[in-house]
Amino acid sequence: MSAAINILVTILFVIVLLYLVQKLPIDSTMKQMAQIVVLIVGAVSLLSSLGVF
Repeated sequence: MSAAINILVTILFVIVLLYLVQKLPIDSTMKQMAQIVVLIVGAVSLLSSLGVF
C-alpha cells in the first residue's frame, strides 16, 4: 500500500513541478530543458519506488 501512495505522491509532485516550470519567466528553450529534467527525475523516482533500481 505504501508503494501506491509513494507513486501517487511522485506523480502529483511531477505535475506540480511541471506547472511551476510553465510559470517561470524564462525563454522557451530553458522551459523545455527544465521540463525534460523534471520528467527524467520523476521517471527515475517512480522506477525506484517500484523496485527497479
